[in-house]
Amino acid sequence: MTWQTRSTHEVYGNRWIRVREDAVTGPAGRGIYGVVEMRHPAVFVVAVDDEQRVCLVAVDRYTVGSSLEVPAGGSDGEDPLDAARRELAEEAGVAASEWESLGVMNALNGIAVAPEHVFLARGIGTVQDAAHTQAEEGIDAVHWVPFADALAMIADGRITDGETIAALAYAGIRLGRFA
Repeated sequence: MTWQTRSTHEVYGNRWIRVREDAVTGPAGRGIYGVVEMRHPAVFVVAVDDEQRVCLVAVDRYTVGSSLEVPAGGSDGEDPLDAARRELAEEAGVAASEWESLGVMNALNGIAVAPEHVFLARGIGTVQDAAHTQAEEGIDAVHWVPFADALAMIADGRITDGETIAALAYAGIRLGRFA
């Protein structure tokens, strides 16, 4: 059965998200479906340095508290690659000379329209003192850890952010870490 939308209306909106309520007909019949739409796609950057270490930021999230994540953020309407470059500089204080798009994933696709672009960044070099932007983002620290350690951090529950886990999976596949 294909979902059918009978009507829709916006319940809430701001510059980042729109929340709508749809009257639908689906597999279980008629009902109401709440949907969160991101205004712009997000970007996730798996930065790998010359020592094959991955960049993780420790960020204080309002929703879940302390979280270890790859640098990420909203595209704010700009080209996803440009946004990825900006986010890496703001959150980690580094730039990359080599960029590769790894794919697009969808966050919380049961309740949200939230496309996310994943990039692999290599050729890492320092660009700026990111202390100001890191403070604004709630970033407490930047860590460079071996890829295998990042996977161990997923396995033991130190990394719980779903998008970070998925972005590391994309990178691990591309880098041949799971073969």
